[in-house]
Amino acid sequence: MNDDQLADLIRRDQIDILVDLTLHMAENRMLLFARKPAPIQVTWLGYPGTTGLQTVDYRLTDPFLDPPGDADALYTETSIRLPSTFWCMDPEAIEMSEIPNVNLLPALHAPHVTFGCLNNFCKINQPLLELWSRVLTAVPQSRMILLAPPGSRRDWVRQTLGDRVHFVSRDIRQNYLKYYHQIDLGLDTLPYNGHTTTIDSLWMGVPVITLIGKTVVGRAGLSQLSNIGLTELAATTPDQFVELAAKTAADLPALSTLRQTLRERTRSSPLMDAERFARDIESAYRQMWLTWCK
Repeated sequence: MNDDQLADLIRRDQIDILVDLTLHMAENRMLLFARKPAPIQVTWLGYPGTTGLQTVDYRLTDPFLDPPGDADALYTETSIRLPSTFWCMDPEAIEMSEIPNVNLLPALHAPHVTFGCLNNFCKINQPLLELWSRVLTAVPQSRMILLAPPGSRRDWVRQTLGDRVHFVSRDIRQNYLKYYHQIDLGLDTLPYNGHTTTIDSLWMGVPVITLIGKTVVGRAGLSQLSNIGLTELAATTPDQFVELAAKTAADLPALSTLRQTLRERTRSSPLMDAERFARDIESAYRQMWLTWCK
């Protein structure tokens, strides 16, 4: 359907709350939301940003991504903070598929520590590569695994990381998750953090060092680490990021123990409490509806 046809259908169906899940990503329906076919319109999940549309009333976020009053004026929508987390993955749905088990820490039987980042390559930039290079320098003989397309982009990365980087390519989900079997410690992307990818990493037993950013997309690591009780892995400065990575990599017994407990820790956290998350979403919708009724 085109936007006019879909808007007419939504009005005929008398939808009370219409939720956008895409924002400005590919195949979005922003022009539909601009037509205001429902009395209450909300954006959530695509990424924790703003639509920029006056016709979208609310955006869902959490208190770590958007500290109250910190940046509310930057959004055209009213921010509603879910109590714990912007993200939730249902562990039952995950465990129904053929998900690889968490393996032993690779560094226990390798001559070096392996850092890794399997985020979308579009998040990679030169200042980030230079920061990762500082981490590799601080941890002698360490290596890094990076998901990157073949060709000139890999050549560009090698100009900064040299021969200490090993590349992997996009693959089906099961094979992608097996890449974590080669990684001891994750390094987050900046200024746009890993989002779903970080949760994948935690699920596979690989903790992630993050740097708390100045914008909402750069506070995802803080949000997720806060929800599993690992805020000590969230740095506030680039220097601290390097120090945290080196310190964590130096204590292999602690890192090994964390690896073996991280999946259960993630499973029992708000990041995978589907029932609790559903109640939080329902409460947010009820709040929106009561406000509209007034």
